[in-house]
Amino acid sequence: MQPRHFISLLDLSSAELHNLIQRAIQLKLHRTPDYQPFKGKVLAMIFEKSSTRTRISFEAGMAQFGGSALFLSPRDTQLGRGEPLEDSAKVISSMVDCIMLRTNNHETVTTFAKHSQVPVINGLTDLLHPCQLLADMQTYFELRGDIAGKTVAWIGDGNNMCHSYINAARQFDFKLNIACPVDYRPQQSIVDAAGHRVAFFNTPEQAAQQADLVVTDVWASMGQEEEQKKREFVFKDFQVNSKTMAAAKTDALFMHCLPAHRGEEVTAEVIDGPQSVIFPEAENRLHAQKALLEFLICR
Repeated sequence: MQPRHFISLLDLSSAELHNLIQRAIQLKLHRTPDYQPFKGKVLAMIFEKSSTRTRISFEAGMAQFGGSALFLSPRDTQLGRGEPLEDSAKVISSMVDCIMLRTNNHETVTTFAKHSQVPVINGLTDLLHPCQLLADMQTYFELRGDIAGKTVAWIGDGNNMCHSYINAARQFDFKLNIACPVDYRPQQSIVDAAGHRVAFFNTPEQAAQQADLVVTDVWASMGQEEEQKKREFVFKDFQVNSKTMAAAKTDALFMHCLPAHRGEEVTAEVIDGPQSVIFPEAENRLHAQKALLEFLICR
């Protein structure tokens, strides 16, 4: 049987994603220590980028399900010495039950998946961050119910998180309003595939008008630190603040994948305010990924 991979939200059907979200909610509400489906199972975690939430959530999830996780950096493998990805994928996948990669180039994950005998999970690339979207969707479903037909406002960079929100709009059937500088818009091919579900606006307030959920991310992601000053100038009018939230619905939620820079992409008033659900959102990385691992490994 060919393994199922999770490189993008589009790798699962809409029905599978909805079932996965409901399973994550169930796992969160009813933790059963005796349920250990991963006993004897091993997850290899390959990190080219540093991480807090991704490493802890995957490692803790495997442990809670009775399995184990291996942390591998480029220094710990032959990848750091130039071994072909194809060879590494074949070797590593012959010894473990699942592989998670958090890396720079998206092609690294797709190449690994092509040559892997076991499921491969995208823990983040420069193109997509689908695991974070599972947690975000779980959080919304828990607090507000189904997101279908709702309006989400994305404010800021058209980055990997924005791309994943575009894919989520397709899979969960919501409207996505995007406000970002013209030169920092998401990839057009990803936008085009979403059709009428995506619209662009000139200001955060326009994008957030009557929105049910407002989301942002840092202006300069990992690997873009040298652009920090330039981005601070370019994005200064694309901050989520009280004015932005006032344009949204009164019960709108605010999310951020973290880490956050208070005073830059979001004000402290918003991120620490009553509409912010950033900490339940962060915790849900654990529960959503446990459901994902169960789906991929226990097939």
